[in-house]
Amino acid sequence: MSSGAVEAARNILTRLHEVMASRSHAQAKLNNVVEVIGESLDSEVCSIYLLREGMLELFATRGLAQEAVHVTRMAVGEGLVGTIAEDIEMLNLAEATAHPDFSYRPETGEEKFHSFAGVPIVRRERAVGVLCVQHVDPRRYEEIEIEALQTVAMVLSELIVNADLIDEDAAQGPSVGQTGPEQIHGLTLVKGLASGFAVYHQPRVTIEHVVAEDTEAERQRVIMAFERMREQIERMSREAEFGVGGEHEEVLETYKMFAYDEGWTRRINEAIESGLTAEAAIERVQQRTRMRMRQIDDPLLADRMHDLEDLSNRLLRIVSGQIGTAAQFGLKRDAILIARNLGPAELLEYDRRRLKGVILEEGSLTSHVVIVARAMGVPVLGRMRGMRGIVREGDPLLLDADQATLSVRPSQGIIDAFEHRFARSRERQATYAALRDVQPVSLDGERVTVMINAGLRDDITNLSLTGADGIGLFRTEFQFLVSATLPARERQTRLYRDVMEAAGDKPVVFRTVDIGGDKTLPYLRHDGGEEENPAMGWRALRVALERDGLLKVQARALLEAAAGRTLNVMFPLVSEPWEFDAAKAVFDGQLAFLRSRKKKMPEQVRYGAMLEVPALAEQLDAMASRISFLSVGTNDLTQFLFAADRSNPKLAARYDWLSIAIMRFLRRVVVNLKGTEIDLTVCGEMGGRQLEALALLGLGFTRLSITLASVGPIKELVRMVSVREIREAMLQWLASPPPNLRVALIEWAAERGMQLD
Repeated sequence: MSSGAVEAARNILTRLHEVMASRSHAQAKLNNVVEVIGESLDSEVCSIYLLREGMLELFATRGLAQEAVHVTRMAVGEGLVGTIAEDIEMLNLAEATAHPDFSYRPETGEEKFHSFAGVPIVRRERAVGVLCVQHVDPRRYEEIEIEALQTVAMVLSELIVNADLIDEDAAQGPSVGQTGPEQIHGLTLVKGLASGFAVYHQPRVTIEHVVAEDTEAERQRVIMAFERMREQIERMSREAEFGVGGEHEEVLETYKMFAYDEGWTRRINEAIESGLTAEAAIERVQQRTRMRMRQIDDPLLADRMHDLEDLSNRLLRIVSGQIGTAAQFGLKRDAILIARNLGPAELLEYDRRRLKGVILEEGSLTSHVVIVARAMGVPVLGRMRGMRGIVREGDPLLLDADQATLSVRPSQGIIDAFEHRFARSRERQATYAALRDVQPVSLDGERVTVMINAGLRDDITNLSLTGADGIGLFRTEFQFLVSATLPARERQTRLYRDVMEAAGDKPVVFRTVDIGGDKTLPYLRHDGGEEENPAMGWRALRVALERDGLLKVQARALLEAAAGRTLNVMFPLVSEPWEFDAAKAVFDGQLAFLRSRKKKMPEQVRYGAMLEVPALAEQLDAMASRISFLSVGTNDLTQFLFAADRSNPKLAARYDWLSIAIMRFLRRVVVNLKGTEIDLTVCGEMGGRQLEALALLGLGFTRLSITLASVGPIKELVRMVSVREIREAMLQWLASPPPNLRVALIEWAAERGMQLD
């Protein structure tokens, strides 16, 4: 904003402040407002249109026929005024009639005017009216005049809402043109169906006071807010160990660039100088940024502007003191949570009875919050940019993460179709629930062990609901991921004891902490610098062996929690036998310590390993005498075999569990352990899908550890199949591969009347 624009805006605001402070009624104030603006900008016409009953109504004018006030109405998107409201965009035209959206209204007497400029009156990111000026001579309005109009529009927003001049619903959502049904596509992060009302994780700050009483005080508030925001960004930079390669550093550097940008700071201060409060000044600059964003075709630059938008929101929350999340206020009804991104601890703060789904503007398949959401059974869609411009707080939403779609403000037809799918899903769930006490025995009498993967205390209560045989994988790292500091031994012991007591006589396999790589902890730094391939780097058992204090504390906590019970311990990402030996030695040392202190000991300690690194498969003969069980982690194993990052959408087609290469690899593992007493389990998403589980049965696997939601479908599958027949078929396919094994399996199942998901 130029010095001239600052002075012009200040003069207008001073006069408007007098108008607003007067005792006159709202209509009289609006009449005075158009006179002030018209005189200040030397414009023959100044008009205010407000949204009433879904239409833009002429509320006040200087220069147009007074008979048109409260008579002239136009739909959103109709004419120049409607276009401004629909697009939330400024228009500046030397010749209004030349614009394709121009619509002549004879009752206004506007035919003699040529130039036209208008700006939206915005409330909560939605246009609730339009402020426009017109002039007889054809000319474009100067930048100084447009900026003055935009500043005045903010003041009008406060005035018209406080005076109840618009419907309350009109101030609740995105642009006027976005009140009908919309369907948005994203990236499926956690499958499932959900319906609920939109709730933003960080509620939008509503600016209640626009005109400043003390300019210097407002300037100081902004200075302090900038300092606090910059401290936050610096702390993020120091603590960040997330992302892939150097991507997170690039994001943070962009954040820092904007956080210290003098131009951004100057524009906000200039807006304050013109007479706005700190909040209004930030919002004023942010509105202008949004308008510019819509004109940017370069996606990279648009992304950078999104970063500035995010920082503006952060600054606005700081200066207003509204820094809480929706979780702190509680969910009042079934909700779909919307956030730019979330941490696992933040997600766990929400009431699970009300939280039905999550929408992330960013998010990846391996992010912490997705891991926790999957464990909670909450469907998640990611890569949903620009949600605030589409969805308003409280909008009804239908989340279909199976098909990667979100229906916003759905029509009755869409609701009916969704409810039909939901009903079918519930019927399926009822069928699966009926199998709770039914053992998974195949048609030819093969008993298959079906266990669940867990990581949260509450997961254990669901064990009895499914009739699962136990917990084949308890991810102990969840407790570490949701903690601000390293969990104390006593706290770990309490969790492990609670889990075993809740499981009763059913076995629980505890995987030692699997952190590092994509699951980083701010309180546990890696001294080796940035990793180009975190999934294959300093993570899991490698971290635990280097930071042996971490593993010692966990070992003692597990051993103490299992006093008088059988303890099953599994080490992740074992690639060499010596790594297993070194980890077991830590437990042996803690056992010796507990014995020396006369502590009650576990009745038995069974040790196992995760087969995720292909190299371990070549050394199973050396491992056979060391382990009691082996669990195949199909997620990591597959990406290592294919050298394909499972979080990269461009490589999704290469990540196929039913590849002949995967099938042959897994078959060799089964054959190599045949004749041993080692329990062999598949412990990944692959085992929870009916078609893939059918293939695993054909390979010789009879132990699966899967998600809670998959227990019913897998029990159903086992009871439909003859294990002998599928094994015979699989051996033939492995010897002479079909063009597409997935198709071959589907056809094989269909021939036997099996309809698989």
